[in-house]
Amino acid sequence: MVKIDRVCSYFVEPGPENTEDVIKAVARRLEVGDVRTVVVASTSGNTGAKFAEALKGKVKVVAISHEKMEAGLKDRIVKLGGIAVDETHLPLHERGMDKVRNAFYSLGQGFKVAVEVILIATDKGVIKPYEDVIGVAGSGEGSDTAIVARSTTTKEIFGKDPGKKLEIREIIAMPLKKKWWD
Repeated sequence: MVKIDRVCSYFVEPGPENTEDVIKAVARRLEVGDVRTVVVASTSGNTGAKFAEALKGKVKVVAISHEKMEAGLKDRIVKLGGIAVDETHLPLHERGMDKVRNAFYSLGQGFKVAVEVILIATDKGVIKPYEDVIGVAGSGEGSDTAIVARSTTTKEIFGKDPGKKLEIREIIAMPLKKKWWD
């Protein structure tokens, strides 16, 4: 049996104050060399710009927002070599996804969104499907969660082909306390 030991960062509280530590944890995980894409949830573009700056020239950084990003921040992400995609769909909020969404929420707001931005980026064709990528998100602002998952489309998340299904491979960082939205 092969065993792999990896470091995971756990934060006592969720929130944007964890962003710099998540960037460091992601950079540390990228040193393994098997992941070439980081997909970051970034409503305004600020968190995406931070990741694009920190990881410039190392990996592909994709910032995803379901709203319109601030123009200056979106431009900054692109100038740093990243990709910025805004005004997207929210696949885990579509009809029939309530139980799936709530299951991911039990691992944290950021966890659900980290999965969702990977789905969005794959659905949009911005990243290749069926490759391990890092998904990063937070609990409102900034980032407090990072995972490694196999990228897939929303249609294939629970499909018949095991090689195309969503698989969460690793947790890189996550808050212990969860933020629930009422």
